[in-house]
Amino acid sequence: MMAASRVPGHHPPEDQLLDYAAGSLGEPAGLIVATHLALCPSCRRQVGALEAIGGALLDRLPAGRADPDGLTRLLARLDEPAPPEPATPGLATLDEATRRLVPEPLRHHLAASLADLPWRRVTRGLDAYDLPLDRPGFRTRLLRIRAGAAIPRHGHGGVESVLVLEGGFTDERGHYGRGDLGISDSGIVHRPVADLDGDCLCLIVIEGRLRFAGLLGRLLGLFTRP
Repeated sequence: MMAASRVPGHHPPEDQLLDYAAGSLGEPAGLIVATHLALCPSCRRQVGALEAIGGALLDRLPAGRADPDGLTRLLARLDEPAPPEPATPGLATLDEATRRLVPEPLRHHLAASLADLPWRRVTRGLDAYDLPLDRPGFRTRLLRIRAGAAIPRHGHGGVESVLVLEGGFTDERGHYGRGDLGISDSGIVHRPVADLDGDCLCLIVIEGRLRFAGLLGRLLGLFTRP
């Protein structure tokens, strides 16, 4: 697997970048934006500018009245046990193909190299791996779409965010390649089809339920519930 160098053409909306810069975009939305930023120089510059503006505004705020008990509470917290860190593989345990394809923010959520993950077959040409991000109402997955395969036409009960990590796909809105982030809301119905020249690997965050069309789609929906 090779990670071709390209400039993404599909990006997060500005309000989402603003929330990310302000630190108010929690996982899993924050994860998919951070992974996009690792692949998109223009969005990194935009977030950097937003962070600089936010820092300047904070510097202009009047100093607040100090809490007389604040230091005591802070010192007490130093004695509290640190929360356990999630078990993630060391960088040395990931093979070269995984390190080349998977940006740093996402890499630490993988239990193994891409080839060694316990992929689950959803339907012919489509495999999925669920990432261990426990957030009610959201599903966070890696999707592997075989070359030329299609995801059945579907709509969305919420927001679906898809970031391409390898290969590409085409739907009714155009073509998406490595680093592109496609966001679909309840008004979008589409049928993504992977490129013919190679498999497509995506990070996908789904809020709410997908609404599949046709009998095959409804059957697929039964097997893609959280």
